Amino acid sequence: MPSFQSALVFTTLVTSALAAPAPAAPLVPRSFEVLQVRNPNAPPRNGAAAMAKAFAKFGFGNTAVQRRAMASAAMAGSGSASQAANGTTGGGDNGSVGTASANMGAEFLSQVTIGNQQFNMDFDTGSSDLWVFTNALPQQSVGQHSTFIANKSPSFKQMQGATWQISYGDGSGAAGTVGTDTVNIGGATVTNQAVEQATAVSQSFVQDMQNDGLVGLAFSSLNTVKPQQQKTFFANVMPNLDQPLFTANLKNDSTGKYQFGTVDQTAFTGGQLNWAAVDNSSGFWQIQSNSFMVGNQKMQNPTATPAIADTGTSLLLVDDMVAQTYYSAVPGAQLNQQAGGFTYPCSTTPPNFSVAIGNSGYMATVPGSMITFAQVDQATCFGGVQSNMGAPMQIYGDTMFKAQFVAFNGGNNSLGVAPKAGIAMN
Repeated sequence: MPSFQSALVFTTLVTSALAAPAPAAPLVPRSFEVLQVRNPNAPPRNGAAAMAKAFAKFGFGNTAVQRRAMASAAMAGSGSASQAANGTTGGGDNGSVGTASANMGAEFLSQVTIGNQQFNMDFDTGSSDLWVFTNALPQQSVGQHSTFIANKSPSFKQMQGATWQISYGDGSGAAGTVGTDTVNIGGATVTNQAVEQATAVSQSFVQDMQNDGLVGLAFSSLNTVKPQQQKTFFANVMPNLDQPLFTANLKNDSTGKYQFGTVDQTAFTGGQLNWAAVDNSSGFWQIQSNSFMVGNQKMQNPTATPAIADTGTSLLLVDDMVAQTYYSAVPGAQLNQQAGGFTYPCSTTPPNFSVAIGNSGYMATVPGSMITFAQVDQATCFGGVQSNMGAPMQIYGDTMFKAQFVAFNGGNNSLGVAPKAGIAMN
């Protein structure tokens, strides 16, 4: 399921003032976990569909990519609704949150309580809206989704005249009204949190039956509520955290977690995180990334576009020159028009691939054994590293997160990265 964001995300959103910070209740505990569970019943991953979702999300507008993706996705059946596996539910003193994964690791859902109602929602560092399916939608749009019913929540308050709308380059989108309610994620509770209620959604959202909405974790300047933008859950809860940050420890089709307010020192190797300055002027967790490595060979990218860390994108999208250089070192690799991106023989183990994290000197490495995103056919595999095809930014998605532990610090606008514990670099 794609994460949803305005097609105008590349323009800095200017507003006279954000909504006043919502008061947050004392946090006991100050962290929560999102467990990933592989879904054995979901349709196989589809590389072209993943490319199309990313291009649509960020308004890249590459219609050739989208046409190839839609055709490939249709052949693979990836447009059908996924059936998520049962996730482990949590709560209680340790602040765990149960989750299920959809689309074979392409999406991870966690339990969120809005008022007195519970939902499975997608955490996305590439957007800034907290929105949920509601009973105001037509029944054919609701399908098997859980829906928020405002008049059943005693703490809900409608924001008169407030609306929101998100749209993508592929024509998908969602829109609706806005209210405030108490939102609880793993024991961290924010009162008067803006909750965007969907009254219209496109068919692609309807088809992902396990996903009831989204929790955006980018900067609040990307929020789409009008006439006054609203703060994200993280922005509201941040002042009450032990540390003004959250971390993503997402694993390859296995258990993983987000934590707010603390850094798990056992989750990464090297003893310390490698910090890079974040430019949040676009609303994203954006860094510079001017060099890369193929295996042990380091190379410069003199015309590098900025890179953003996005848990809502499955692939690692890099500048075209970088992708071309990498796959030139993969035996049998080619730009496969039918598959929608770079492919190679599944019998091949690609070399390690690394990208620079700001000016920290640190190179975030994805081992060659973790490069493959999907199998196109019995002999051909689709790479998790793909070209952004000339788009104005690089998107460092789950292909990187599954090999790297990442911390998002909202206190000083920085990104910390380190090799994930237990990942072997071949």
